[in-house]
Amino acid sequence: MPAIAKRKPSPTSTPMEFMNLPSEKVAGGHSTPQKRKLRSDSSPMRASPVSTPMKWTSPRRSVNASPNSPSFDVESTLCERRLKLQKPVVKNLFMVKPNWNPRDPEQSRAVKEALHVSTAPSVVVCREDEQKRVLEFCKSCMEEEKAGSLYVCGCPGTGKSLSMEKVKKQLAEWARETGLEEPDVLAINCTSLTNTSDVFNKILGKDHQPQKKSRNSTSALQLLQNSYSKKPNSAGKKMMLIIADELDYLITKDRAVLHDLFMLTTLPFSRCVLIGIANAIDLADRFLPRLQSLNCKPMVITFRAYSKDQIIKILQERLMALPYTVFQPQALELCARKVAAASGDMRKALCVCRSAIEMLDAELRESFNHLNSSSEETFFEQQILPQADCVKKPEIDVVRIDHMALALSKTFKSPVVDTIQSLPQHQQIILCSAVKLFRGGKKDSTVGELNKSYTDFCKSALIPAVGIFELSSMCRVLNDQGLLKIGQSREEKFKRVTLKVDEADIVFALQVQSSI
Repeated sequence: MPAIAKRKPSPTSTPMEFMNLPSEKVAGGHSTPQKRKLRSDSSPMRASPVSTPMKWTSPRRSVNASPNSPSFDVESTLCERRLKLQKPVVKNLFMVKPNWNPRDPEQSRAVKEALHVSTAPSVVVCREDEQKRVLEFCKSCMEEEKAGSLYVCGCPGTGKSLSMEKVKKQLAEWARETGLEEPDVLAINCTSLTNTSDVFNKILGKDHQPQKKSRNSTSALQLLQNSYSKKPNSAGKKMMLIIADELDYLITKDRAVLHDLFMLTTLPFSRCVLIGIANAIDLADRFLPRLQSLNCKPMVITFRAYSKDQIIKILQERLMALPYTVFQPQALELCARKVAAASGDMRKALCVCRSAIEMLDAELRESFNHLNSSSEETFFEQQILPQADCVKKPEIDVVRIDHMALALSKTFKSPVVDTIQSLPQHQQIILCSAVKLFRGGKKDSTVGELNKSYTDFCKSALIPAVGIFELSSMCRVLNDQGLLKIGQSREEKFKRVTLKVDEADIVFALQVQSSI
């Protein structure tokens, strides 16, 4: 035992083993006094570089840790730091797309096809709530095996027809998943009908066997009424989904066709689910009053005009499939802002974007012709020319905001817009007041009501207003220019006032002028 106590620490002993030896046994060896002082437990220099091995991790706590390989933790830490630094870089590579080459015919064709009105997008965005309501209505009718009618209305270009195509697919998938029989689907565009009553022939051809078709439209309606008034012989008769687009083309003087079409869904054994689509919001109230008296008024779903943010989202969704960047973000925002202010028509926005691409093509042709005309320059200028071309190339390989502004002017510009922009300030305010006054669905008003709207507008804009007689005089000037129509009356304030131009032209003309 004494020999063991006086044994020197082995040169191969680990620092941890050496630190576990009692201090008196260490002192009993041949170590120098300086070493004995540094390795003593009572030494005040415990934070010296010699005592750094105490910071190593115990092998029991870390399997990979080893005192003989102190650089392992440093290398692993460096690797982790490198991975953390590399992750954002890899993510950005996927987010940033290269600019497109407008001189490439294939790329140009792909871009124009993606922005064409007839190209149906894979996903219909910004209309999820409306689609859900229509789908839930159809599901309830199929589950209860009862007929029903639905009226879908909204301004042109608000995604009504496109949403109905999506609903058809979703309804068929739902029927297959739930084990129900898929309904027969009949899609009718009423503008293609030679005669309004031909709609009943189409329904009869879908509902009955071919030999029961009739060329007489009246008998077709009678056959349908008789069929839906009697209990069917076969219990497994399919439900029928009828989607009638451009429904306002069925409006006649006596309104009989439109009324009889909706009345088919009220018959006791009818299995028709009718979805009518039109632009007029109040069509059901104006042309189907008898249905309301019979408590058979169809359910109404309104598609509102697209906002600026919705138009940007739809355009980005269409361009997302392309592997390159086509538009500057500011250019898309300008298009969305102007179209949303004018009408909210998505088809108009697509048309403007395609026109902006044509503006870019025209600029490229002009620059190409300019380069060809300068072919007889000096050698020095010919050497500089490729460098200049490299500098200019990034500026014309995307649709810029100036291209979009030209396209907007080309699309919305008209003599009416020019006339409105050249009017004096108070006459422009009168037109703004008329637009605000008629926006609630009113067709005409009086000079007195217009004067009240005009006065409120001037107060909000901190502009001194003119009197009613001067306002009536300015209205007559606008009447002579074909912008307003003024009726006859003994008193000025009772004269009827009607707008003779489109509200969108007034809004666009004054918005463009204010932005300039």
